Amino acid sequence: MTDIEKLNAAISVELGAGPEDDETDVTRLHVHGKEVILVGTAHISQRSVEVVERVIDAERPDVVCVELDDERYRALVEEQNWQQLNLTEVIKKKQLLFLMARLALMAFQKRMGSYTGVKPGAEMAAAIHAAHAMDARLVLCDRNVRTTLIRAWRLTPFWRRAAVAGSLMAGVFDRNQINEDELANLRDSQNISNVLDELGQALPSVKQVLVDERDLFMAHQIQNAPGQKVVVIIGAAHKPGILLRLQETITDAAVEAVTIIPARSSISRVLPWLIPLIVVALFIVGFAYGDREQFQSAAIAWVLANGIFAALGALIAMAHPLTIIAAFIAAPITSLNPTIGAGMVTAFVQTMVCSPKVSDMENVGDDIANLSGWWKNRLARVFLVFLLSSFGSTIGTFVAFGWLKNLV
Repeated sequence: MTDIEKLNAAISVELGAGPEDDETDVTRLHVHGKEVILVGTAHISQRSVEVVERVIDAERPDVVCVELDDERYRALVEEQNWQQLNLTEVIKKKQLLFLMARLALMAFQKRMGSYTGVKPGAEMAAAIHAAHAMDARLVLCDRNVRTTLIRAWRLTPFWRRAAVAGSLMAGVFDRNQINEDELANLRDSQNISNVLDELGQALPSVKQVLVDERDLFMAHQIQNAPGQKVVVIIGAAHKPGILLRLQETITDAAVEAVTIIPARSSISRVLPWLIPLIVVALFIVGFAYGDREQFQSAAIAWVLANGIFAALGALIAMAHPLTIIAAFIAAPITSLNPTIGAGMVTAFVQTMVCSPKVSDMENVGDDIANLSGWWKNRLARVFLVFLLSSFGSTIGTFVAFGWLKNLV
């Protein structure tokens, strides 16, 4: 099993892990003077929805904890209010890749849910509704999803990040179907353990961030939840780890440590500046000691190589003509300035001249599951413009770099 397959399997376990019946699903224990009822669920299983409703109705808890953070809670209860998405601000804040990752996961979950006829997170929605119906306090016990994704990316070694990115894209286009009977196999505790162990061996940092750290964070939230009786609704993949953590004394310092956004690695900070510095040095040496006509030719080659390849990437993405022109103009400049990439410029221009409609945003999760949907959907096309123009600019930089070496 490849690293990508292991990561996809772990995501499938997180989606599929859940109760087969109440006896295997519900665990009751006493923590810090309160009664805690842990309910392990599947995020795409109708059985999980029924068990959640049954348990909350029977237990009448003071508090219901759900495996959600503020962002996912709002997306669930508001059914993703796309009118509030300011795409230009997302681009300016350099969060476009983060949004792409969120949408890739959403597309994977929606397709998995379509095979069982259950919307992803339906059991969480049922828990929220049940809590409100009986005036129980609702506690969102999971860590912020943005923190989780950024930590997973930055704590993964630079040379292993391709496996993480590849897994997300493989999940988008994966066509393996799943049903309730297969979910029963996935939610077997031994299968969960095996998959997570394999993930830990292949991508330890990813397993640590996606599973272990969140187990610690959620256990701490549960320990500090108010009330005497607490029902906790979590994906069953987290249940073993949370059960262990609930027996420990978790300090505030330990929780703070897993909520810090880590700094970028040294290689991530240095590498983007390395080639521009070499290129600038070659220009200086060529201008000072080389043939002036040759230097002028090299400068033209730099502009053309970067501009043409970036514009070609935008053209393949079927970008607006103004975006293609922007790619040609921006790439030779942004290639020497790592703080802003050609893709950011082209994505911004594409958003301005061909702004995604609300329908594009609402359907993007379904559209990106098909190759043609990346060109059909305006929001997906912004992503495509960003990726392909960035890739084109990178190719152009290396092509031009080869020509510049002739200066010295």
